[in-house]
Amino acid sequence: MSGPRSVAFVDDDAELRAANAQSLELAGFDVQAFASAQDALRALGPDFAGVVVTDVRMPVIDGITFFRSLRKADPDLPVLLITGHGDIPMAVQAMREGAYDFLAKPYPADRLISSVGRALEKRALVLENRRLQAELEDARRGDVVLIGETPAMQRIRRTLHDIADTDVDVLIEGETGTGKEVAAVALHRWSRRRTRPFVALNCGALPESVIESELFGHEAGAFTGAQKRRIGKIEHADGGTLFLDEIESMPLSLQVKLLRVLQERSVEPLGGNEVRPVDLRVVAATKIDLAEAAARGAFRADLFYRLNVVMLRLPPLRERRDDIPLLFAHFIASAAERFRRPAPVFTAEMRDRLSRRDWPGNVRELAHSAERALLGLEPELAGTPGVADAAGASLADQVDGFEAALIRDALARHKGDVRATAEELGTARKTLYDKLNRHGIDPAAFRSA
Repeated sequence: MSGPRSVAFVDDDAELRAANAQSLELAGFDVQAFASAQDALRALGPDFAGVVVTDVRMPVIDGITFFRSLRKADPDLPVLLITGHGDIPMAVQAMREGAYDFLAKPYPADRLISSVGRALEKRALVLENRRLQAELEDARRGDVVLIGETPAMQRIRRTLHDIADTDVDVLIEGETGTGKEVAAVALHRWSRRRTRPFVALNCGALPESVIESELFGHEAGAFTGAQKRRIGKIEHADGGTLFLDEIESMPLSLQVKLLRVLQERSVEPLGGNEVRPVDLRVVAATKIDLAEAAARGAFRADLFYRLNVVMLRLPPLRERRDDIPLLFAHFIASAAERFRRPAPVFTAEMRDRLSRRDWPGNVRELAHSAERALLGLEPELAGTPGVADAAGASLADQVDGFEAALIRDALARHKGDVRATAEELGTARKTLYDKLNRHGIDPAAFRSA
């Protein structure tokens, strides 16, 4: 079984606690054993990625009170109750209140292991759904979202998560509009630096006479017009993340100063003699092949190699066409909410039309096209009028609905064959099975279609 495997086992009987913990560990679960509900409550956070097994009869805080405290913090946390014969009516009442299961003493070890396994599968689906809903909610607020189920996007999200809490600098390569800043924001939001500033600077948007002061800051009187001290972007990003977009546009004269910042983790403002230490991660983005630019002398090779510790390439939309319908659904649902118009319902023909386009402007062009389609300015992408309740549905519900429609449409074409459906949609079979469970879709219903 994949997904969470953590089990919190709570029992004041030391022998029973040790025996049950051993049985669960031998079955492959990660067990935290507690002698009291008080100890467990102190250790388990509100987002505990596992299940709780607790005895009912315990001093100070009994199992039912403990269950109610856990349910108040997280109504979806599976709690299994261990009961004596006289406690069964109490356990049945707790199940009516939302407890996952109860085991009457004495019970065989395989009964405990089976129930815990099913509870963890349920927990895995809940946590995955929360993650997806959180990403969609981030998107609704204009925050970070990396939508896509193709292998390339799954790999990029996995890499960003893996390196988020390291201090390694990152180089992101991709065509215009592929989402380089979105990836940089994701890296920042998923890191320990999330509470500190994310500072972005487009190196191609500023003239050479200004960019040095913007990056490094200056002291009063450093040059004509410098009437007071200015903190530069590098120092402002102290503790956080500095994002340098279009790094290939940075003048060669400034590249050597940036290299010193990366090596020494310190900055010297213009007109000053004081070297100030900085703690920051640098994420640079480029739309060209920086290695080739360094080879022909258009970019400093030493700076390229210093930035190229971790390099991420964001694929253009033409290389991940299976993500286009889901992205378009997200953008049009977001536009529908913003412009207070019903979102259209899409057909297989509409999906094919979207996927056939080359989208040279990539995700940015797709987002703008979705807005124009909603406003009726691109009739060929406008779909059909939305269902009656589309205008009142949340962004997450609308995107979920479109995803479910795509899955049903693919299942119908493949007569319920999950393997073929997963291949067409460009997603892993396990991911597809999770989505089928979440949307309540039964592949068998399409086999006779």
